[in-house]
Amino acid sequence: MDLQTVLPLVALTIGCLAYIFWPQEQVVAPVEKTRLDYLQERKEVVYDNLRDLNFEFRAGKYPEDDYTRQREGLEQEAAKVVSEMETLGG
Repeated sequence: MDLQTVLPLVALTIGCLAYIFWPQEQVVAPVEKTRLDYLQERKEVVYDNLRDLNFEFRAGKYPEDDYTRQREGLEQEAAKVVSEMETLGG
């Protein structure tokens, strides 16, 4: 290999490595979640699951007993989450 081939490859390799491993100037501090934030996210997940369950039941993917049992479990969980959110003031 001649110098005209090796030199650009070395320069490109050094440039890529410098770009990848160069320290960033701004490091964003992680946001700490409160219990209320966690409960809000959990409520959204449970409501999404209820919507999905209703859709899939209407599509005929679940027998009525399974649908009823799963829906009751999700509704109980949603009630617990909402109750705790109200207790915390959210």
